[in-house]
Amino acid sequence: MPKRLEVEIDARRLSLSNLDKVFYPETGFTKGQVIDYYTRIAPAVLPHLRGRALTLKRYPNGVTGSYFYEKQCPSHRPDWVATAPVWSGHTARTIEYCLADDLPTLVWLANLADLELHTSLARVEDVEAPTLIAFDLDPGPPATIVKCAEVALRLREAFEHLGLEAFPKTSGSKGMQVYVPLNTPTAYDVTKPFARALAQVLERRHPELVVSDMRKTLRKGKVLVDWSQNDEHKTTVSVYSLRARERPTVSTPLEWDEVDAVLSSRDPEELEFTSDEVLARVADRGDLFASVEELEQELPSSAP
Repeated sequence: MPKRLEVEIDARRLSLSNLDKVFYPETGFTKGQVIDYYTRIAPAVLPHLRGRALTLKRYPNGVTGSYFYEKQCPSHRPDWVATAPVWSGHTARTIEYCLADDLPTLVWLANLADLELHTSLARVEDVEAPTLIAFDLDPGPPATIVKCAEVALRLREAFEHLGLEAFPKTSGSKGMQVYVPLNTPTAYDVTKPFARALAQVLERRHPELVVSDMRKTLRKGKVLVDWSQNDEHKTTVSVYSLRARERPTVSTPLEWDEVDAVLSSRDPEELEFTSDEVLARVADRGDLFASVEELEQELPSSAP
């Protein structure tokens, strides 16, 4: 395979490099296969990326090499890559973020070895207004994603009591996330206290299972319900993003029946999906997360 390949995608010219470079040594999965995955998953993932500030997580030498985060969109970007200025209070400067709004940009990012896609919970049109609430369920060893599934179902019960619909996905790593779409006017100073209060309620009701405090010493054998992601300055791994694990696993939308089923099997591998498996799932089931971008819900004023 040539070192560099010139392609045209939607009238945009790209120069792709080192396509045969192995990015996942355990499986031999190459950079070319990373680009191919993002090209094929584009119809499902792009609706979840459009208009959201994207933080790049780049692995130039694959998952066993060093990586770096990149918030400022690279200065060598093509002029057709959309960007958005976002003020950062942490650094007291404006950051020009990349926007992955179309297929050529997604392929360009994959060629930069941006294996993981991390997005804001808000769109750049109003960075203080999240469109959803995210609960990141992080298992403390020896707990696995099976315990995360137990917590996810507890969360679902709480949301149903509040008249809210929620959507689960794997993190693509060790844990799980549960999203509550809002897509109605709100702010982080509403959603973050809600998420924290709900996590604390779960901790009080299920102290053997749930912890809401971030200290790692408290997590052994339990699941951290991380409410802190609901912040203007935080990002969460996007649905359909590859993860830098031993194999090319993906943050995968789930059906609630699948979450429930793993409580019987107790097999964490049931909720681990590779890029090929995710492409097959989308071909069969469509985008199980489509409603996260569309469903309009409001938090009850007295919640939780």
